[in-house]
Amino acid sequence: MYAEQITEPLAHHGEGPCWLARSGELAWVDMLAGRVLATSLARGTTQVIDIPGPVAAIVRPRAAGGIVVATETGVILLDDHELPSPLCEIVTQPGIRMNDGGCDPQGRFWCGTMAYDETPGAGTLYRVEADGSHAAALTDVTISNGIDWSDDGSTVFYVDSTPGRIDTFAFDGASGALADRRTFAEIEPGFAMFDGLTLDAEGGLWVALWDGGAVQRYAPDGTLDAVVPLPCGRVTACAFGGDDLDELFITTSRLGLPDGADPSGGALFRCKPGVRGRPVREFAG
Repeated sequence: MYAEQITEPLAHHGEGPCWLARSGELAWVDMLAGRVLATSLARGTTQVIDIPGPVAAIVRPRAAGGIVVATETGVILLDDHELPSPLCEIVTQPGIRMNDGGCDPQGRFWCGTMAYDETPGAGTLYRVEADGSHAAALTDVTISNGIDWSDDGSTVFYVDSTPGRIDTFAFDGASGALADRRTFAEIEPGFAMFDGLTLDAEGGLWVALWDGGAVQRYAPDGTLDAVVPLPCGRVTACAFGGDDLDELFITTSRLGLPDGADPSGGALFRCKPGVRGRPVREFAG
């Protein structure tokens, strides 16, 4: 499969692609720079929304309109015609920031944390209710990353990048509890790290490879069955979008690289993988 570069390297650390069906835009973030980017496929332009301080790799549409964004330490709500409105503050420890997450079928907003210095076990996965109340769902995490739910909502797929695994949990939609952790897929030690992920309409799992220069697809049984190579190494996340949800959008980064290395790092890419995605789950708040 071929990945087409559709923007210049607009981000230093591009992350968190999310299709906004109402506006026909692909939202993504320049994470540590505190910028939310909205790329219009029809116009070929990208709108930049500056957020005070770093943002996490999470942007999702809201059922009430607008979008929800995780910042360095909490969650804010954005509307086209209003200033950012804080929903909740989650992180209080110094040296810890939000990283990746998503929305569950019930409309909760899930966001994970990590230490800036990647201290093992310093991160936590939180679930945030529509009213802003929140609770820890998983502790002893190092780099909390991609998360998504099966169509029936009974299974969660989750990446803590450092162990080199994609895990599954049984999910209780009523309580939001996780249980029965199992390994779904593993990556060869020292090759790359699993990063952001998404599921397609056939139950296949697509995951970005940080320092692996690709997106991989795993079949529902955990078998690797497709690879999308990219011209840059630091591939961060992927998400389906487009009017028919048949395009896979891929974010990349040049974080930590010397000047001139990976010149396309930080650009947005897309490919036609031959399968469709699923409608984006909205935040209930």
